Amino acid sequence: MKIETDVVIIGSGVAALQAARILAPSFTVHIVTKADITHGSSYKAQGGIAAVTSEHDNTSLHIQDTLDAGEHHHAVDNVNSLVEQGKEAIAHLIQDHFQVDRNENGEISLGLEGAHRYPRIIHSGGDATGKALIDYLIEQLPKKVVIHQHELAYELLLNSLGECIGVKTMTDTDINTYFASYVILATGGAGALYASTSNCPDSYGDGIALAFLAGAKLADMEFVQFHPSLLYINGKARGLVSEAVRGAGGYFTDANGRKLMEGIHPLGDLAPRHITAYEMYKERAKGNEVYLDISNISEFNKKFPTITTLCEKHGINLSEGRIPIAPGSHFLMGGIVADAYGRTSIPRLLAVGEVACTGVHGANRLASNSLLEGITFGKLMAENLLKNGTKQKNDQIVYNHKKQKNYGLLSPSTLQKEMLAHAGILRDDEGLNTLIKALPTFEQLQSINFSQLTRAEIELYFMHITALLIANAALTRQESRGAHIRKDYPEKSNEWQNKWVVFENGKMNVREGLYEQNQITNYVTAVF
Repeated sequence: MKIETDVVIIGSGVAALQAARILAPSFTVHIVTKADITHGSSYKAQGGIAAVTSEHDNTSLHIQDTLDAGEHHHAVDNVNSLVEQGKEAIAHLIQDHFQVDRNENGEISLGLEGAHRYPRIIHSGGDATGKALIDYLIEQLPKKVVIHQHELAYELLLNSLGECIGVKTMTDTDINTYFASYVILATGGAGALYASTSNCPDSYGDGIALAFLAGAKLADMEFVQFHPSLLYINGKARGLVSEAVRGAGGYFTDANGRKLMEGIHPLGDLAPRHITAYEMYKERAKGNEVYLDISNISEFNKKFPTITTLCEKHGINLSEGRIPIAPGSHFLMGGIVADAYGRTSIPRLLAVGEVACTGVHGANRLASNSLLEGITFGKLMAENLLKNGTKQKNDQIVYNHKKQKNYGLLSPSTLQKEMLAHAGILRDDEGLNTLIKALPTFEQLQSINFSQLTRAEIELYFMHITALLIANAALTRQESRGAHIRKDYPEKSNEWQNKWVVFENGKMNVREGLYEQNQITNYVTAVF
């Protein structure tokens, strides 16, 4: 079926819904999501929203915390926009009756999380902020927004000018072709490439694969954040145990009660995630179980109802005061290179949220900056389109003739295990080369005709594309920085400061800075 619209948004997380509710009064908007609209990492987010709301805090401190956590591998102007514009965006959200948790005096209750020097984490519903925020944004959507659930996007369409003019999607029974003035990718990350993850089980990096196949610029794919505390039972990750638990007084221990973060970092259990996750990884590598001790937290079940329900579901007796945990993949700092308005290297293709790489998270995302990113950049992108958006006038698709070939692919579970083993928390040259040799080449993956494949086959190819991007970038960056830890290059290197591993049109190279000189200026002239 052919569908014509102004804007099609792929994904249904915070960034997608925030953009849709702002765009809908002026544009016809279609949202396409491959599962239920509430199925996604945004909905599962236990952590809150990092934003400056207290008179004891200020945006310069939040900016500095973001830069420190990310090891100063950032696009600093975008960090400034995230924090300063984010402060205003959150204030507007609260003024628009988004309900946040408050203390007995009616003031916003602010939590403390890792690598923040002041309490600035806003919650809604205790540890169910993501659910509360998604529910709120869905309620705010104008009725004319068209939502397509259980529909997989598998190919971006370009015209003779190199502009994105639409997308092909697949349902259980049909192939749909959307023609739009703008296509927005808001598909989230790729945590499910790993055997242990806090993400939804189908977070395969679809949007990244779509952009790669269309020739868009991607960067920072080596920077995968691992969360230190996933509920871990019988050899499997069962869900996230929020960093807010440690902000409330929880701490890491071994089976004997020894505090694992003592003497490791000045911030102790609230050190940046790459440090805490690495310590948990090393302890477990010795064959030892690790735990989150919650014995100091009064009324745990009231403060953390979602985590309480999760633990009880899996037979954890919280009265014993500890939760078995292990690290797992959590957030992708890299993705489709975009500016603060979502503009990518392909005209009329926009990217926002975790799928985008704007340089705001650096080498390691600061806790609770992710929901802030979706709210803030979703708003900036939408407002820029309202002001500068134009109708697409060239809808002549340029087809690349691809052959129907079947390359040897790993099974999903095998690929997930191999990614965790060789491109996980700790990497080295030998393991990464082993992984790369087990995957198809970029040239092979670009030659696939997806139209005749099943959804499961397409998703498996998408998994392999994103895995190959991560593995090659990780092999190329010969240093340890933030979430990227190389066993064979254990230190940060001055030679790699401000260096970005970039993929574009199937080729990889290393560049100075995230953006080429005058890239954004030229793009504005060409597109708007």
